[in-house]
Amino acid sequence: MIDLLQVAGDVQAFCDSQGWRSCIIGGIALQRWGETRVTRDVDLTLLTGFDQEGPFVEALLAQYTARITDAALFAHRSRVLLLQSQEGIGIDVSLGALPYEELVVSRATDFSFGPGLSLRTCSAEDLLVMKLFAFRPLDLRDAESIALRNHRQLDWVYVERHLRPLAELKEEPGIMRELARLKDVPAYPPE
Repeated sequence: MIDLLQVAGDVQAFCDSQGWRSCIIGGIALQRWGETRVTRDVDLTLLTGFDQEGPFVEALLAQYTARITDAALFAHRSRVLLLQSQEGIGIDVSLGALPYEELVVSRATDFSFGPGLSLRTCSAEDLLVMKLFAFRPLDLRDAESIALRNHRQLDWVYVERHLRPLAELKEEPGIMRELARLKDVPAYPPE
């Protein structure tokens, strides 16, 4: 886990050195907001805008090794650049351009994962939105752990406001049903 966190710190430092706006999402952010679980890669959102990804992708590919052939082409099509560190740790860079992605990055805050290791992670609400939108079994378990651990502090109105249009876009009504269920989950620890 220490290697993974260090790689996340290195990626964040590289983005910062370029003057880029980014934040850590995924399993590492879950370490802050939910129940700790094994994660094997670093996930982050990097704001690139639309049709402006080229310089970002080129600079990252000069710094890190691509995990797949034609990584730049894949990134332009899927908006995810698949990299790995020298240690072989996966780095998934989401190329952000939507207003919501800008909001996620602007709301991100620093969190200390240990001495000398502070990472800028997305908010609990934004991680919950992302996990519910993904709607895979592992992501739903992660969403529940976020709700249990942060229930009293979560801005449920914010979560619903940003999740509803994504759920409609995905045409998955189960997403909003799961959100309603999580709102009713008792907070832990109980009062």
